[in-house]
Amino acid sequence: MSARRVSWLSPIGAATVMIVVAAGAIGHAQVQYAAGQNVAPTFEGWERNADGTYNLVFGYLNRNYEEQLDIPIGPDNRVDYGGDDQGQPTHFYPRRQRFVFKVVVPRDWDKTKKVTWSITSRGRTDVAKGWLQPEWELSEDVVVENMGGGVRDPNNKAPALKIGAVPSVTLPDTLTLTASAEDDGLPKPYRQSNSNPDRASRPRRPRGVQIKWTVYRAPGVVTLTPDSSAIVHGEPITMTTKATFSAPGTYVLRATANDGQLYTTRDLTLTVHGSGL
Repeated sequence: MSARRVSWLSPIGAATVMIVVAAGAIGHAQVQYAAGQNVAPTFEGWERNADGTYNLVFGYLNRNYEEQLDIPIGPDNRVDYGGDDQGQPTHFYPRRQRFVFKVVVPRDWDKTKKVTWSITSRGRTDVAKGWLQPEWELSEDVVVENMGGGVRDPNNKAPALKIGAVPSVTLPDTLTLTASAEDDGLPKPYRQSNSNPDRASRPRRPRGVQIKWTVYRAPGVVTLTPDSSAIVHGEPITMTTKATFSAPGTYVLRATANDGQLYTTRDLTLTVHGSGL
């Protein structure tokens, strides 16, 4: 799942930057770290599936403002349901990443039984526990609001997303990725009012579809050029991306098409072969 807002802060000298935020006449200090901090899993809520099963939805908070961490599946990154691996990420982008993956539980699931995702990083173990508490049921409106999409257009449908065929890749070759998306043209672009200059000049994300590639699982460093497309409204969009890899192994890359409110993701699993030299 993945679409996600990330805040970036350039390091100034060291990894720690002090920012003072004023609140009226009284200010308070907030320490922001570029690197060196841990990753904490989060439980976002749960969804109903048409077949009667349920999705327990998880995300995470990488407390760094710049550093991306890799934590392999195992004792430091595990879900205590059906084995350690329930499709959780191993590559963690900075800051808060919402609605990243889902754990499907059966229709007769005990509503008080918990599924736990635990992550150990920087010498600290953090745990997120998910269960079917009624107040935590998710809807599209809740997801849109939490992703910063405002009030959802009731007629809006998520974009359709396709990924082109992917050939095998051997180091040090570059892989070409192709993704295309179509949308219903909703939500419509904002109409700015000339009667309110302050509101008219306020920066907004243009309405339209954007495709973005992210790293979901990786045994090495991945470079995606470009990693995101322009934002296009009212017409199909196709994006070509060059991917390079620092090491052989199995990678999972995620493509996301986001129309500003709703999004569609596709995961691509590929094997990068060594040079044999």
